[in-house]
Amino acid sequence: MPPASPTALLSLSDRTALVPLATALQDFGFELVATSGTASELRAFGFNCREVEDLTGFPAILEGRVKTLHPKILGGILLQADKPEQQHDAERFDLPVIDVVAVTLYPFETVAARAGATAQEILDQVDIGGVTLLRAAAKNFERVIVLSDPRQYEQLANALVAGGPTAAQRKQWAADAMARVARYDAAIAAYYAEPRATSEVPPVLSLEMPLHSGLRYGENPWARAAFYRDNAGIAMPAQLSGKQLSYNNLLDVDSCLRLLAPIEAPRGYPAGAAPSQAVCAAIVKHTVPCGFAAAPTASEALASALGADPISAFGGIVATNAPLDDECAALLKPRFLEVVAAPDFSDGTLAALQTKKNLRVLRFDPALPGALRANPSLRTALGGVLWEQLDPTTPPDEWKVVTYKRPSAQQWRDLLFAYRAVRQVKSNAAVVVRDESALGVCGGQTNRVAAVELACARAGAGAGGAVLATDGFFPFADGVEAAIAAGIAAIVAPSGSIRDAEVIEAARRGGIALVFSSWRYFLH
Repeated sequence: MPPASPTALLSLSDRTALVPLATALQDFGFELVATSGTASELRAFGFNCREVEDLTGFPAILEGRVKTLHPKILGGILLQADKPEQQHDAERFDLPVIDVVAVTLYPFETVAARAGATAQEILDQVDIGGVTLLRAAAKNFERVIVLSDPRQYEQLANALVAGGPTAAQRKQWAADAMARVARYDAAIAAYYAEPRATSEVPPVLSLEMPLHSGLRYGENPWARAAFYRDNAGIAMPAQLSGKQLSYNNLLDVDSCLRLLAPIEAPRGYPAGAAPSQAVCAAIVKHTVPCGFAAAPTASEALASALGADPISAFGGIVATNAPLDDECAALLKPRFLEVVAAPDFSDGTLAALQTKKNLRVLRFDPALPGALRANPSLRTALGGVLWEQLDPTTPPDEWKVVTYKRPSAQQWRDLLFAYRAVRQVKSNAAVVVRDESALGVCGGQTNRVAAVELACARAGAGAGGAVLATDGFFPFADGVEAAIAAGIAAIVAPSGSIRDAEVIEAARRGGIALVFSSWRYFLH
């Protein structure tokens, strides 16, 4: 008898590149067997295909929950044909020999991250059969080709043209499959163990991230570095042009986008001074904001942000929360910048920016800044991992005016804008704002008075009549006195110092408005 055709089993929830995969397999003589949904789509494209139950003689049951968990399917994958006793079982039970297994798992991570998804919708995405198929095929990788990602289909097609996958390719695909299963199981475990109260933290922290890209080097040229990423709920910005993003670029882009994230107005904030809904432009250098402004249009916001500190903006990262038009291009093109990021670009703007071959141009989902702020933060320390939920999940911050003088409506808006900015500045931090434009930013100081003095000095004459925000309380009155000496008209700072009364009295003597917040936002 002629040898049986090789068999490929396909069970794909993500049918990206299904047609090229099926074409390559059929061109090299593989018989296609698929689960019902994949089989229907294959037939719709004109491919000959058998269904799993044709091999097992047993229908899918429990509304499709059980399809591939059958001895014939798992035996056909795990069979080691060079073992006489296993070959005997294969003949006795008429096991099909399955040579290729291609599986994409149910999109658990995507559904679990979707706003409004019900518990039942999420649990329905816990894949049982797919995970089992991948593990079985990966275990028997020396005979069975296992594919767990649509990006591998072209690799397989090229390998078939070259005479078949090498042993190294087979083992790498098996490693990829097991890593995918590990990430999948970790996501499900994290969902099951998700904190149910604000005081709880994850009982187990499972980190399994695939390599997104290698990096030329880390913070310094001699450091080895790479970028690992697997966050189904947060879309990676798309790079439209320019050099590869570096280690430092990625840190700066993250900081810049977080600066654009909106914040909720605190309790006690007057309704008549509603936070501005204007466009925001942010500039970051070494993860520190050096320009931040709001205006009715992207070009006006950019002009304010760039104009506040043009020297620091040199070589910086620029982002806006609105599309960039041709007026924006005229502002950006003459400058040396590392990255420009926006939700979209006019054709003229994109063409102009793409003429600068080293400038990295990124398009990001408008929801990304808020998603970054909402996502837990992870950092390493002492060989372990620090986990932090950045924003409080309890009622929002509460602000109270503690002086006789109250902020004007514009000063309220500026105070909230300054507080939004100071959250992204390293402690000890101070930010001077006027007309929703950051005029002076100082961070990373061990001395809080110095932070105030330097922020005001950078604002220059603009400090007169401006507002100031700090990330922590004033331990003494001297910080407030330094702000008053520079001409600051209103301050927002957390309460909590044992000398709060002295601080309040200094503000009252200086005739300025002082607002105390209930939350602090250190950034170390």
